[in-house]
Amino acid sequence: MSKLHLRADRLQWLETEGEVVALDETSLAYLAANESGAILWKELAGGTTRDALVALLAETFSLDPEAAAADTDRFLAELERRGLLER
Repeated sequence: MSKLHLRADRLQWLETEGEVVALDETSLAYLAANESGAILWKELAGGTTRDALVALLAETFSLDPEAAAADTDRFLAELERRGLLER
C-alpha cells in the first residue's frame, strides 16, 4: 500500500483546540478540519497509509470499520480534489 502525504510545499497549517486550520498557498484558500479531520491531517503530515488512517479513526471514535473507511475516503478525496495529497 502506498504512503500518503500532504503537499507540504503548498500548505501552512496549525492545530488549535483540536482542529486544524490551513492555508493552501497556491489557491490562497483557507481550509479547516474538525477533530476527526485533524487526526487524519496530522497523520498525513508525517506520511501514512489509507488503512492506517481507517484503523486510527475507527479506534479513536469507536466507529465500525466500514464507517471509518467511508469517512476516511471522503476526506482523502477532498484533499486529492484540491491537489493537496501526494502518493
